[in-house]
Amino acid sequence: MGSAKVEGMSATGSSAGHVVVIGAGIAGLTAAHRLLERGVRVTVLEASDRVGGKLLPGEIAGARVDFGAESMLARRPEAVALAREVGLTDRLQAPATATASLWTRGALRPMPKGHVMGVPGTAAALSGVLSDEGLARIERDAELPRTEVGDDVAVGEYVAERLGREVVDRLVEPLLGGVYAGDAYRISMRSAVPQLYQAALTHDSLTEAVREIQARAAAAQQTGPVFMGIEGGVGQLPFAVAESVRERGGEILTGTPVRELRRNGASGWRVVAGERVLEADGVIVAVPAPAAAGLLGAEAPAAAAELGAVEYASMALVTLAYRRADTDLPDGSGFLVPPVEGRTIKASTFASQKWGWIADENPDVVVLRTSVGRYGETAVLERDDAGLVDVSRHDLREATGLAATPLETRVTRWTDGLPQYPVGHHARVARIREHVAKLPGLAVCGAQYDGVGIPACIASAYAAVDQLAGDLTAVRELTANPVQSLHGGAGE
Repeated sequence: MGSAKVEGMSATGSSAGHVVVIGAGIAGLTAAHRLLERGVRVTVLEASDRVGGKLLPGEIAGARVDFGAESMLARRPEAVALAREVGLTDRLQAPATATASLWTRGALRPMPKGHVMGVPGTAAALSGVLSDEGLARIERDAELPRTEVGDDVAVGEYVAERLGREVVDRLVEPLLGGVYAGDAYRISMRSAVPQLYQAALTHDSLTEAVREIQARAAAAQQTGPVFMGIEGGVGQLPFAVAESVRERGGEILTGTPVRELRRNGASGWRVVAGERVLEADGVIVAVPAPAAAGLLGAEAPAAAAELGAVEYASMALVTLAYRRADTDLPDGSGFLVPPVEGRTIKASTFASQKWGWIADENPDVVVLRTSVGRYGETAVLERDDAGLVDVSRHDLREATGLAATPLETRVTRWTDGLPQYPVGHHARVARIREHVAKLPGLAVCGAQYDGVGIPACIASAYAAVDQLAGDLTAVRELTANPVQSLHGGAGE
């Protein structure tokens, strides 16, 4: 992977250069924020009429909620640190409860402890969730010959071979589905659960590998919450970053789709957005893969072809508000639903129980949300909003007994919202970055590269900024070791 430094821009700061950031999701805004810290002049171009991408705050029945992602991994430093940098320290909140359930085998059952993305260290860890046959199958792991994982392997395929399909179908699938809305039998273990992949390279037994991962985590004595929210919703984060960008002199233009991206001389770039033509020393492309493919087609056709092959899953979030007097929900933050159960919803979050500020601000209202849609599931998303509300209410009644009529409902559709990480994803990302690095003053970042969570998007933005300054250390590190996107609780 080569290195091409933006003229006048150093890794430590001080530059009179101009960088155009295409895309105002959290990755693009973070890149702009970091560039301004280094003295770079920045213009952010966003095709839609708002900033934030898949982080979307709003209100329902007077309650402030998220209509997109609702929490961020706190065991990685990037997201919490950025929130503090942009003045949100006092609004950071841990979930009020970290207890969740699985709706499986006819009942809401406590989410098991002692697993790594659904993969247990012992059979006993999944007692109550799996059948006796499923538990017995886990015990056979220690007797089986080694399973080679090669350069990459599907999570579901590998775990099923070691521990049986029931572990995958009842626990791994709903947990991974909460992150990627994907299919565990297609999702890359190397990219989606990298610590499990690394352990599988050196262990014959999968349960033994998981126990070693757990022992290392215990030895590291990580304290504090695994996840964090923001009072008013995680969707407040991009607004705060955008405000900071503007305060530092950055320009953010919404409703401004980029029509053309071309090289301008040996090292510059020409960006055509609407009626505007911008000259730039560098460009960071921070948009989803299909849009990035379109932008890079002229100057980086090989990278564009790779990006064009990235697949996405669509899903919808159904948010429902009820009178508290009409509800009697189980304890906890919500529940996940294994696809094998044949239900329509894949998860539900009891938002008023998960986030203390919702309950405190709205004591007479209870907010829930359900998520619908997985990779390859398109029929259910063809229903109109009323239809999605109806199936959500039906499944909620079956799971919890909630039969009341909601005060208000809201359906938020995320069409092609979640990039898929199939086997070989890491190699595709490496090829994209190799092609991009050949062009001076160009970098890419976003959810389709190193992880779909908020910290991963932020980390990719920082790496892109470093790349423009001629430092490829972070890009190489992320490409080799993606940021694991742990599940953020039921409904995440």
